[in-house]
Amino acid sequence: QVQLVESGGGLVQAGGSLRLSCAASGLTFSSYCMGWFRQAPGKEREFVAAISRSGSLRYYADSVKDRFTISRDNAKNTVYLQTSGLKPEDTAVYYCAADRSAVSGRRSALDYDYWGQGTQVTVSS
Repeated sequence: QVQLVESGGGLVQAGGSLRLSCAASGLTFSSYCMGWFRQAPGKEREFVAAISRSGSLRYYADSVKDRFTISRDNAKNTVYLQTSGLKPEDTAVYYCAADRSAVSGRRSALDYDYWGQGTQVTVSS
């Protein structure tokens, strides 16, 4: 069965960095566009970043543009989210998701087929 397992979350000071990882299994990883979403308490799940199947195309929410970088290593079946300049408003549970669509860069959570359980990122002021 398909599994997506996030790791790398934790508590970090404002201005700090974290690298989140999402290890996939049970699917042909290179056939999926991958995305990162986040959800803060009391808020809807929001798009953070997405990456095409080959990794050549990357997409970002305006709120994280120039601070976060999405990447993937298809040989390791892993997608990453490198964060920097973290702000308290970045505090959320971060989820990775897989999208089999031929259209990359989808921003709606409804378009993704598989989801991980999430990893908590907490940014202190």
